Amino acid sequence: MPPASPRDTYLEVSDSLRQKIEKSKISEKLPSQAKLMEIYGVSRSTIERALGDLKSKGVIESVQGAGWYVVGTGDRRPLVEKVTDLLRTDGVKVGDPFPTEKELCERFEASRTAIRSAIAQMEGQGLIGKGATRGREVRALPIGQGDRKV
Repeated sequence: MPPASPRDTYLEVSDSLRQKIEKSKISEKLPSQAKLMEIYGVSRSTIERALGDLKSKGVIESVQGAGWYVVGTGDRRPLVEKVTDLLRTDGVKVGDPFPTEKELCERFEASRTAIRSAIAQMEGQGLIGKGATRGREVRALPIGQGDRKV
């Protein structure tokens, strides 16, 4: 995207994202900042200014540990709760392998840092741990849907 001036680049990114939201090309969760940097070929500070502009206009909102969302859409729970929900699915048993960091990053469209933080919290709760092989395994199952010991 060739900028008119370096000062206005963030406004061009902001306008482009707003148009994508209005045309439903982005309907819920925005791509990560790293992905937006790649798409628009700009710095992190430019992306942060563009997102701040959209936030100030009430178009998007930031959810700690989950990313940026179009206002009024998406699952706003912390990432650790979403990952913990994997242990609530039918058929998961103690001793089963737990998904890899790469699989979790792809599934939740989250950074490796965010996934590692969620895994660390789950390990701290005793839900998952290092398996006999290289990966992690399920050590305990959450008590139920109301279990929010995060």
